[in-house]
Amino acid sequence: MLKLSTKGQYGVRAMFELAKNYDQGPLTIKEIANRQDVSVAYLEQLLNKLRRSKLIKSQKGPGGGYAINKKPEEISVGMILNSLEGPVAITQCLDPTAKGCKRVDGCVARLLWKSLGEKIEDFLDTINLDDLLKEEIKLMG
Repeated sequence: MLKLSTKGQYGVRAMFELAKNYDQGPLTIKEIANRQDVSVAYLEQLLNKLRRSKLIKSQKGPGGGYAINKKPEEISVGMILNSLEGPVAITQCLDPTAKGCKRVDGCVARLLWKSLGEKIEDFLDTINLDDLLKEEIKLMG
């Protein structure tokens, strides 16, 4: 089974909370953690990565916290996952940080996995935070 790590899952959920609060000021890390039932310590790591990727900004001091750096429709799920997880590599042979496979040059299966990974990335790039906000309205409706 292909699974998304908790980094990706929690990161998307945190970004969703920030998108819900777009144009209403920053949210504290505790507010995000409480709303999404994620530990503050883990969330802090994720938010730091998202900040370094310039998807969010942080504001210190009273009334400070985190906010998305663009409009919700300008931030795709693919952008979020890529900043937290890196590119989609559904097999070891496609992972740029791993040692390559000896069979890489003549492996038909590698071409299949590469194509599937590209399709997944393309799909994730078509869904943005605004789409998720609209889905929540449908669920609550």
